[in-house]
Amino acid sequence: MTTLLDRIHGSLAAACIADALGAPTEERSIPEIRELFGRRVESFHAPLPDAPYAVGRGPAQITDDSSQMLLLAEAFIEHDGEVTPEVMARLLIGWSGNPSYYPHFAGPTTRKAIERLKAGDDPWQVGKAGRIMSEGASNGGAMRVAPAGLVHPGDVEGAVRAAHLTCVPSHHTNIGVAGAAAIAAATAVACVDGADLFQVVRAARRGAELGEALGGEQGRHVPGPSVAQRIDLAVTLAVQSRDLDDAIERIASVIGTGLPAAEACPAAIGLLVAAGGDPFQTAVAAATAGGDSDTVGCMAAAVAGALNGIATVPAAALARVEEANGLDLSRVAARLTAVARPVPVGSGT
Repeated sequence: MTTLLDRIHGSLAAACIADALGAPTEERSIPEIRELFGRRVESFHAPLPDAPYAVGRGPAQITDDSSQMLLLAEAFIEHDGEVTPEVMARLLIGWSGNPSYYPHFAGPTTRKAIERLKAGDDPWQVGKAGRIMSEGASNGGAMRVAPAGLVHPGDVEGAVRAAHLTCVPSHHTNIGVAGAAAIAAATAVACVDGADLFQVVRAARRGAELGEALGGEQGRHVPGPSVAQRIDLAVTLAVQSRDLDDAIERIASVIGTGLPAAEACPAAIGLLVAAGGDPFQTAVAAATAGGDSDTVGCMAAAVAGALNGIATVPAAALARVEEANGLDLSRVAARLTAVARPVPVGSGT
């Protein structure tokens, strides 16, 4: 039996590995990645001098994705398994004080939100402000959201509610919340012993539907494609592909792996399925797919690590990431497990 602690540890570890693995390939195309790094990205590299965001980072160093994810885990720990938009506002402002990540790793939505939050604006209003359709519809809320699922094992509705609150100060739109809710719900179900990929995909789709409604009703409704229906398409592409390489190309070309939540979040679920739920192969698939590769990888591998547990995460890769970033993920996992609120599969879905 894989314990809840094992699954939470596996989720955090796989997400950090995937983030670091994908940092050098961010914004690159699959042909370019294969020319520079080989057929698949299976080892850590330092970002090249022309990397738009991660330049200057070393091999195995994490980026904004898992750094915010770990801060969110700490927030859940500090507040006994619950966070509010006010807590999230403080988290984002605090994260922006770290020159290792800010401002060069901040996306346009997150950067604008942080500026307004620093000015004292109401967190409940910041994330739904703006008139540009892309504002609030990016993957910045989803990239960090895995702990919202980890503290609600088996509870899709609880994970979605928590994911929604984490999005309020920055990504409070139908699409932004749908993407985050999909990843949180998938992670929540993946944490439960005996869960399988089918249940995880079903949870992701249900989470997207619930999140879309919450974000649209309480936040701002922006035009764009359905995250839930794109999850369907991404999973179909994955299961119809000849092998992992074929799936990577199909998902990247049809769904996309870019900044929009309606690309990155469905792509993450599709690549998870294409890799059979294996944490490291999921990370490899995302890093090789390019686009917003570190973000897609962080989300997808968080689910894969929860589904399979820490024993399936390569120990050598984990040790290198922890050393490169000064992390002790086993300690974070133990503290996060202590505030988790498990429910049996089925009662919360």
